[in-house]
Amino acid sequence: MTDYRAPIDDMRFALHEIAGLEELSRLEGFAAADPELIDQVLEEAGRLASEVVAPLNHVGDRVGAVFENGVVRTPEGFQEAYHTYVSAGWNSLPFDPDYGGQGLPWVVAGAVQEMWNSANMAFALCPLLNQGAVELLSAHGSPDQKETYLPKMISGAWTGTMNLTEPQAGSDVGAVKTRATPSGDHYLIQGQKIYITYGEHDFTDNIVHMVLARTPGAPEGTRGISLFLVPKYMVNADGSLGQKNDLRCVSIEHKLGINASPTCVMAYGDSGGAVGYLVGEENQGMRQMFTMMNNARLAVGIQGIGVAERAYQQARAFAFDRVQSRDLADHAGAPVAIIKHPDVRRMLLTMKALTEAARGLTYHTLAGLDRANAVTDERSRQQQMIDVVELLTPVVKAWSTDIGVEVASLGVQVHGGMGFVEETGAAQHYRDARIAPIYEGTNGIQALDLVNRKVVRHRGFPARSFSATVRQEVEALAKLPGERFAGLRRELTAGAEALDGATDWLCEVWANNPRLAAAGATPYLRLLGTLGGGWVLARQAVAAARQLEAANGQAAYLQGKITTARFYADNILPQASAAAAAVTRGAETTLELEDAQF
Repeated sequence: MTDYRAPIDDMRFALHEIAGLEELSRLEGFAAADPELIDQVLEEAGRLASEVVAPLNHVGDRVGAVFENGVVRTPEGFQEAYHTYVSAGWNSLPFDPDYGGQGLPWVVAGAVQEMWNSANMAFALCPLLNQGAVELLSAHGSPDQKETYLPKMISGAWTGTMNLTEPQAGSDVGAVKTRATPSGDHYLIQGQKIYITYGEHDFTDNIVHMVLARTPGAPEGTRGISLFLVPKYMVNADGSLGQKNDLRCVSIEHKLGINASPTCVMAYGDSGGAVGYLVGEENQGMRQMFTMMNNARLAVGIQGIGVAERAYQQARAFAFDRVQSRDLADHAGAPVAIIKHPDVRRMLLTMKALTEAARGLTYHTLAGLDRANAVTDERSRQQQMIDVVELLTPVVKAWSTDIGVEVASLGVQVHGGMGFVEETGAAQHYRDARIAPIYEGTNGIQALDLVNRKVVRHRGFPARSFSATVRQEVEALAKLPGERFAGLRRELTAGAEALDGATDWLCEVWANNPRLAAAGATPYLRLLGTLGGGWVLARQAVAAARQLEAANGQAAYLQGKITTARFYADNILPQASAAAAAVTRGAETTLELEDAQF
C-alpha cells in the first residue's frame, strides 16, 4: 500500500478560496483561526496521519478487531495511536473551550478529519462518533450531564456512540422496541442495538452510549422515542469510575471492509436494566438525535473524500511506476509508464476532479455552519442554515460517499489486475468506501430528506438561491480573458437551468403525488451535487487565474486547478442536465413496472 501524504496545498487552497478562512477568522469566537496557525495545524495533523495512523491501515484490515470472552481488542498499534492522537489534543479542535475544547471552526476540524479518514478510515470512525455525541450533549444535555461527561469526551479520554438501529428496525427508527422504565432519578434500559460502531473497544476506560428507547405509554412511531445517556461505567460524584453498568457487547460483525473498526451488537439490561439518564425531555429523542446525526452525516461525507484522496494517491503513484506498452505517439519506442496512456490519464483526472469537487463543496457547507454559529443577526443565521447547511448536508453525505466508491473503483481499474489483488491495497480502499453510502441514513434516505424537508418544505427557495449563486460564478468566469472557460460557463449555465426546472417540477408534484416525486429524489441529489462540484471548481479556477495574473504562487499548481475545472466541465458537469431528465421522465418510468414484473 502506497504511503499517504496529506494534500495540504489542496486543503489550504480550498480553505482560503472556498471556505473563506480569512473572513471566518474575523467572526466572533474564531480569532484563534489565524491562517498562519491553521497552516501549522494542517502540517502537524498531516505528520501524525502519515507517520502514525496510516501505517496501521493495511494491518488493521488484515487482522481486524477481535471479540473474545466479551472483550473487544483492536489490532496491534491502534490503542497506542489513539493515545498519541488524544495526548496531542486533536480530539478537541472544534469544541467549546469552557469544557476543554479549542474553539476552532468546524471547517478546520473537517480538513483534519479528512486526514484521519484517508490515513485509516477504520481508526477514524471512533473519534467520528464521539464528535457527534459531544455535539448532541452540548446542545441538549443538562448542566450536570455536561459537567460530568463533556470534558472527558472532548479530550478523548472517553468516547461516545450512537445507538439507533435494532434487528427489527433498520432505517425505520420509529419501530425501535428498547424500553426505558423510570426508576428514581434515572431510567432502566432494556433492549438490543445493532451496528454500534466502537460500542466496545480498548481505547478508553469508559464509553458513553447515546441510546434511543421508549418510555411506558409513549406514542407509537418516532413521536414516542426518548434519548438516554447510558455510560459503560457509572461515574461517581468525584468524577471517578464506579461499577460497571448492565450492558455488554454480544458480538461484533464480520464485514466487507473497515475490519479494524468493531461494529458491535449491544445488549442493555440483561440483569434488570442498564442505568440511563434522560437527555432533554421524554418523547423528544429523535429531534435531539438529529443533532448527532447531522454532524455524523457531514463527517461521513468527509469519509468519502478521505478514501477518495487515498485511492487517488495510490493510483497516481502506480501510474507513474508501472511500465507497460508503448506510447501511441511513438510506435517504435520503448514501453512507457502507464501515466502516458490517454485512458489512464482520463481515469486519474476523473478521480482528481471528483475528489477536489467534493472537498470544496464540503468545506463550503462546514463554513456555512461556522458562520451560522458565529453571526448575531438572526436573519443571516437562518440564511446560512437553510440555504447552505440544511440544503447541502444531505448532498455532502450522499454525493461525497458515492464519489468515494466511484474513485476507489477507478483506483482498482488503474491498477488493472494488480488492483484486484489484496496485497496492493487498492481493493481495501474500495471495500472500506462501500459502507459510507449505507450508514447514517442510506443515500436514498438523504435524497428524500433533501427533496421533502430541504427543498419542497421551503417551496424550492434554497435550491433556487443556489442556482443564482452558480450564475454569479458564470459572470465571474466571463470577466476572465480568452475563451478557455467557455465550456465551464456553458455547462454551469445549463446545470443551473436544469436545477431550476427540476426544482419546479418537484414542488409541483410533491403535494399530489409524493411517491412520484420521491422516485426522482436520488437523481435530483446527484444533479445538485454535480452542479455544486462544478461551481466549486469554477471558483477555484477563477482564483487560480487571478493569482496567475498577479504572479502569486506556483504557476504549475495553479494551472492544474484550471485544467481540472475544465476537465470537470467537459466530462462530468454535463451529467447534471442528464440527471434533471431522470428527475422527471425517469421518475415516471420508475413507477411503471408492476411488482410482479420485477
